[in-house]
Amino acid sequence: MNMKRLLVPFLVFTAGLLVLVVTAGLLLFPSQPQRSAGKVPIGGPFKLTSHEGKPFTEENLKGKPFVVFFGFTHCPEVCPTTLYDLTQDMAALGKDASNLQAAFITVDPERDTPELMKTYLSSFDPRIVGLTGTEEEVAAAARTYKIYYRKVPTDGSYTMDHSATLFLMDSKGEFYGTSNFQEPEETRRAKLRQLVKNG
Repeated sequence: MNMKRLLVPFLVFTAGLLVLVVTAGLLLFPSQPQRSAGKVPIGGPFKLTSHEGKPFTEENLKGKPFVVFFGFTHCPEVCPTTLYDLTQDMAALGKDASNLQAAFITVDPERDTPELMKTYLSSFDPRIVGLTGTEEEVAAAARTYKIYYRKVPTDGSYTMDHSATLFLMDSKGEFYGTSNFQEPEETRRAKLRQLVKNG
C-alpha cells in the first residue's frame, strides 16, 4: 500500500519533468527556423494624420526606403537640428534623394496640429511629411518604433523628453539601421546612400 502511495507522486513528477525537458528542447532547438529570425522588431502599422490633414499609414511610406524621426515642434534644439541635418543630407544625395522618403512624427499631439506641423516643416525639405494624431494613435506609433517619450512640466507649460533616433527603414517597411544628430555628417550621409542603394 505504501509503495502505491509513493509510486503515484513519482510517476506524476516524472511525467512533469519529461514535459519540461521536451518543452525546453523545443524552445532551445526549434525544428524549423522562426519566421522573425534576422529581423529586428522595429516599425509596423500605424494610423496618423499628415500635415496636409489627410489619413496616413505606414503603407504610404512603403515602396521606397524611408526615414522616421519622432520629435515635436516646440523642441528647442534636437528636433530642428536633426531636421535641418536631414534636409542638408537629402540635398547632398542629389537625384538619389527622390528615392527616399522621410516622416517626422510628433510626440506632442496636444499642440502639434496638422496646421502647425505644416508651418513648422516649411523650413525643411518638402519631402519630409509631418504626422500627428490622437494621443492614442501617437502612442501606438511610438510603441511600434520602441521609442520613449514623456511630458515634462516647466514653469506654466511643459516640454517633451523623447528618444532622438532616426530610424532607417527599407522599402518594405523593415528596419535597416539607425542614425542620429550626433553622428558626423559623412557617417549619416553614407548610411543614407547605403539605404537608398540597398533598400
